[in-house]
Amino acid sequence: MRNKPIILVAGEPNSIFLEIFFKTLKKKKFRSPLILICSLSVLKLHMKKLNFKKKINIINISDINNIILNSQSINLINVPYIQKPKLGKITSKSNNYIKKSFEIALKIIKSGSSSKLINGPISKKTFLKNKFLGVTEYISKKTSTKKKAMLIYNKKLSVCPVTTHLPINEVAKKINKKIIFEKAMLISNFYKNHFGYKPKIAITGLNPHCESFSKKEDEKIIKPAINQLLKSGYRVSGPYAADTIFLNNNRKKFNVIIGMYHDQVLGPLKSIYEFDAINITVGLPFIRISPDHGPNENMIGKNKSNPLSLIKAITFLDKN
Repeated sequence: MRNKPIILVAGEPNSIFLEIFFKTLKKKKFRSPLILICSLSVLKLHMKKLNFKKKINIINISDINNIILNSQSINLINVPYIQKPKLGKITSKSNNYIKKSFEIALKIIKSGSSSKLINGPISKKTFLKNKFLGVTEYISKKTSTKKKAMLIYNKKLSVCPVTTHLPINEVAKKINKKIIFEKAMLISNFYKNHFGYKPKIAITGLNPHCESFSKKEDEKIIKPAINQLLKSGYRVSGPYAADTIFLNNNRKKFNVIIGMYHDQVLGPLKSIYEFDAINITVGLPFIRISPDHGPNENMIGKNKSNPLSLIKAITFLDKN
């Protein structure tokens, strides 16, 4: 029985995703067939710009279960791009194209033909238009998923922000015991289901040194949430000061660090591992991953982008 295919949504046309996709195909072979959802014209434009040559095998969504997917070619589901594509600045002109690409991917997954999705980066400013904080929330809405968590995964150490892409002045208002418990529960269950063990989880405080004048968040919200998790059998501890938890002798004690906001944990992780991490949406009825970087439109066509995160993403799905 063949492995089910991994679905890749190319995402924003003006991004580095296709460059790192081409580099990935050159660097590594995978057991699972890859299906790229992208515009043929956009794909050819990037191939020409980067002088990348490979046969393109155009397939129909209805044929996925019946055709032999070719590892020597790019298996492509063509999503027509209305305008003549050209490399440049990101605009809202690509919104309908990206929306259609996600719809096709989710239709394939709903049919049972695949349970593995990778999406290339999109622009939150243009595509999500402030309706969603990120793709995590966008896909969760599309799949009616109520409980979800953003896990930035590295084999040695992963992180999860309790709140995702919120302005810093709104973070404290969104922190509560329920959401902290939910994130830790989802991540612990994910590790147990996929890796066979309960992870050791550190939970940070919100304020510097886990202190505040009123002690409202750290004393009245975070500590009680940790106590509730401990009573429920989860391997958690904290709250820890965010300025020291990532020191080598501290972080090596844990599998996951849960922080209260995006940059509190993503900044240190990227400083330590750079591109060696992937963004997993935990809680979906399938596995969705994105490389841990944005469109980076200023680097388009320069052939200097690092494909490591995409290689890690495909490798993770290829093994699971």
